[in-house]
Formats: sequence, structure tokens, C-alpha cells
Amino acid sequence: MTTVENAVATPVRIGGVRGGPDAPTLRTDRWWVGPAITVTVLVAFVAYTTWAIFVNRDYYVGAAAHRDLISPFYSPCIMASCVAGAKGTFFVINWWHITPALIVLAGPLPFRLTCYYYRRAYYRSFWLSPPACAVADAHRRYSGETRFPLILQNAHRYFFYLAAIFNVILTIDAVVAFRLPGQGGIGVSVGTIVLVVNAASLWLYSLSCHAARHLCGGQLRSFSKSRVRYRLWRLLSPLNARHMQIAWFSLIVVALADLYVRLVASGAFHDPKLF
Repeated sequence: MTTVENAVATPVRIGGVRGGPDAPTLRTDRWWVGPAITVTVLVAFVAYTTWAIFVNRDYYVGAAAHRDLISPFYSPCIMASCVAGAKGTFFVINWWHITPALIVLAGPLPFRLTCYYYRRAYYRSFWLSPPACAVADAHRRYSGETRFPLILQNAHRYFFYLAAIFNVILTIDAVVAFRLPGQGGIGVSVGTIVLVVNAASLWLYSLSCHAARHLCGGQLRSFSKSRVRYRLWRLLSPLNARHMQIAWFSLIVVALADLYVRLVASGAFHDPKLF
């Protein structure tokens, strides 16, 4: 317990470095553990995702394996270069011959990058701005998000609508995954569960977002005049309180979903049928 007798006086210097001129902080706990873990997980995710996107194979398990599973990194596969079975039916881009995952990535990636929580995560861990509470900022000047490219962060609520479209598509993929061609038509396999959990986690991430909560309850002068929006706001508020945990969970699940489909498609093992 700190008492007046043993307390250490900290000199105040207007315009100086937080924590004093000789140290960036007075904190004695392991405040750096959080940023270090964030860097490790995000770097691992980016490295795996980059490889998975440009490898451009083993992203679909079709009728030959009695399954209908597609990686979330490659859906919707609407390019002419897509493998048979994964290719779109009603709309196909014939002029795109690079990996189809690049176009797919343009949907959910901006939503993740501009997410309020992820901004905090990579601002603190990669830019050290600041790395933790009561720790000095690694930059001398701070301009906020008023200049390019950070001013684009303000488009987050619009990227929310774009990400919702991809959530619908991945939900359809999860429903289609119940098809077991050649094994009774409809059933449940481990791959089915993987894609269902992936779609559910992405919906939870999107609906727990501040943009979703603002869509329901923002700009209302009186909740009594909009009962439906009030109920939606009340429904999403508990999710919003868990947005950080859901953000990490959905990030890991989408990578694992791709990995699972990839291992099955490559022949590493067969997708077990549950019933």
C-alpha cells in the first residue's frame, strides 16, 4: 500500500515526455506484453493470408470428394480462373486471371482495417502511438486522422455495408456446405461445422461493431419514437461490449476455416461426415 510517507514525487514538466525526461513511463508492470502479443498475432495472420491468397490452389472441395466446401478467402469465386464447381454461375469476370482472392479481399479487408478496435490495436502495437496507457508516444507530433491516408478511417461505417454483403455470401456457403453429393444429398460434416462457425463469427463481429450499433441507435433524439431501432440497439449493445474478444475470435476462425478447406482439398485428410 502506498502512503504519503513513502510516495515518490513526480516533477511536472509542461511539454515534456510523459513519465519524466529520462523514462517513457513510470509504470512498473509488464505493459508491453499486450502490444507484443498483438504484433505477433497480426503478423502471423498477414503472413498466412498473403500466402493463402497468392498460392491460388486448394481452396475448393467439390463433388469428387462428396463435399461442397469453399475457402472464405476465395468466395465468391467469380473469376474465369476459378476451379470447376467453385466458379460463379450468374456472373463471371473473364478478364481477371490473377488469384481470385485479391478481389474477394477488397470486401472485408477495408472493414477490418478501419475497425475502431483494430485501429487501437495496430496504432499501439506497430506505431507505438501510444503503446499503452501512461506510456510516452513514440511520435513527437500527433495529427489524428485528419490527413491522408488515415482520413480514410472515417469511411468505416460505409465499409460496414460492404462487409455485410460478404457475410451474406459466406452464410450461403455455410448452407451449401450441408450438401454431401454422393452421400445422401444432405448431411453434416466437420467442414460444414467449420463454415457455419465462420459465418456466425463474422456476423457477430459485424453486428458487435460500433457502426452497427450507431446504425440502430445513432442520430435519434428520442428512443420512444422509434421502438424497433431502440430494441435493436438494446440487442446489439451487449455484443458491442464484447467487440474486442469477438474481433480476435473471428479473425482466427476465418484463417482456420481457410486452412481446414485447404488441407481437405490438398488431400491431407478427408472431411469426416458426422451424420
